[in-house]
Amino acid sequence: MRKIGLLVNPIAGMGGSVGLKGTDGLAEEAAQRGAVQRAPSRAEAALKALQPLRGNLTILCAAGEMGENEALAQGFQTQTVYRPNLPTAAADTIAAAKAIEAAGAELLLFAGGDGTARDLVAAGVQIPCIGIPAGVKIHSPVYALRPEAAGELACRVLQGERSRTKQIEVVDIDEDAWRADLVRTRLYGYLTVPDDRSLLQHGKAASPASESAQQNAIASEMAKRMKPGCFYFVGPGTTTKALLDGLGLEGTLLGVDLIADGKLLQKDLCEADILQRIREKESFLVLTPTGGQGFLLGRGNQQISGAVIKAIGKDHLFILATREKLFHLQGRPLLVDTGDPEADAGLSGYMRAIIGLGEEQMIRISAD
Repeated sequence: MRKIGLLVNPIAGMGGSVGLKGTDGLAEEAAQRGAVQRAPSRAEAALKALQPLRGNLTILCAAGEMGENEALAQGFQTQTVYRPNLPTAAADTIAAAKAIEAAGAELLLFAGGDGTARDLVAAGVQIPCIGIPAGVKIHSPVYALRPEAAGELACRVLQGERSRTKQIEVVDIDEDAWRADLVRTRLYGYLTVPDDRSLLQHGKAASPASESAQQNAIASEMAKRMKPGCFYFVGPGTTTKALLDGLGLEGTLLGVDLIADGKLLQKDLCEADILQRIREKESFLVLTPTGGQGFLLGRGNQQISGAVIKAIGKDHLFILATREKLFHLQGRPLLVDTGDPEADAGLSGYMRAIIGLGEEQMIRISAD
């Protein structure tokens, strides 16, 4: 029997849809705002890709919602090597990771965000790791493109198709600063991952200062296209923030803001806020992809859920992107990972992105 580890941070990602920009230390508040767990279902999605190997696989895990429940739900044989305290905390992630490695796992699948990856670094994990994206902040390139890709990569490793590994950096953002619209990123260490860039996400790249003029030109073009009497929900990012700045509005850098007729109506909306306001009048969504990673949805903007996308519609979506941001994708499509397959599929295909004053570029969006 082959042995792999599964570690689930059950609270990861809960803060995203309710506008908390992270869940570290705020799981209780997220739950009070109506957030639901997303990490367990995303861990199960990864395990589905391992079903062909189920008969020859034992999953080493922590008890309950930290991995055991998800593995049993998918019919896998499990071995519980750690029992966490409740509610779970970073100390449980660290202890569980150490126990899984000590029990002989040859590979560790873990579901969470950048904070969870930090905990694995703190635990000193040496075996190859594959991140299942489930958090709000997922900037570290130790994570797969989506849960299914994490499972597929684990299959490749177990079947001997991916034997090479590499050290990948683990970074995280100060959540308190992030909630104040300040981006402070720190390198915490490295994890060993299978060397397969087709299934792992790229690291997030900051927008260089040289892009400022382009962002302003893009903002001017977007402002020209805005219709009177309509709502515009402006997503996170420096390029979309340039639109707010150009209109003289004090919006947020990392939240979702609502504007109409040149006025800021509401700042930092959560998913429920957006869904409520959409019902009031014709609405549009303004997004920019993350630099380096190329994610349009699913990384740091979980307020814009699959339900929001289906309510607004692809034909009411504007994408703002600088030439450099698209160039560095090197032909790769923009990615969507809302957790809603129907919404993601509805966005797939080609559409135009605004790249300058009076300029557009055809881009491809993919859910694969």
